[in-house]
Amino acid sequence: MHIGVKEMGGTDLVADAVEALKRGLPVLVFDSEGRERETDIFFLAEKVDHHSIRLLRRDAGGLICVSLHPKIADVLGLPFLRELLALYSSKLKTLYVKPLPYDERSAFSITINHVDTFTGISDRDRARTISRLGELCRMYWTRNISEDELCQKFLSEFRSPGHVFLLRAANNIVFERQGHTELAIALAMLGNLTPCVVLAEMLGDDGYSLSMKDAKEYARRHGYVFLEGKVIIEEFKRSFGGKTA
Repeated sequence: MHIGVKEMGGTDLVADAVEALKRGLPVLVFDSEGRERETDIFFLAEKVDHHSIRLLRRDAGGLICVSLHPKIADVLGLPFLRELLALYSSKLKTLYVKPLPYDERSAFSITINHVDTFTGISDRDRARTISRLGELCRMYWTRNISEDELCQKFLSEFRSPGHVFLLRAANNIVFERQGHTELAIALAMLGNLTPCVVLAEMLGDDGYSLSMKDAKEYARRHGYVFLEGKVIIEEFKRSFGGKTA
């Protein structure tokens, strides 16, 4: 049984979204009209299986990425991709200094595959990579393993480059940046869930991103939760009071 789309207050929508993520169900989040104007499908990384990846590939169609809380990214030593380009190739400066039309910077970090995968691109391979990363993050976030243990397990169990794109959320989450990377982490934190979330953009058949109207209709048709980024931002600000997350 799926949780249906509801046109109600922010607290109710966030609670429904959190419950869906806990159950391994997708949640649809539209960022804003003033930003990318895109809807992403979210799954909690630790709940992902090959059916989840197939849904992201088939019904979303965008790039399948994993958003990480900045503290986890720091423990793992994950750089921003633009920092790697700046460090190792001055010839490529004209590539990474160009401004984005919707933001000041990109959240992209490195790409990974789990060592138990083959090519890394199949639904089962990507599910293995993402779910195991989610499990490790959960173990660390619930204090069942230390920072050193998380880092050691990550280094021993994953290789790079790979087919799963990692994203670093901004240090102050949505207080600093309000992309899907940060919205995913904020939503997880609001539900006391592991702040490690897989996401992919929804694309349309017309060669553009799927419209919010069509994304809402998709959610209604399948019984999935749909909410706008502003709902998450408002709830996050109420819960964290403007403090650094």
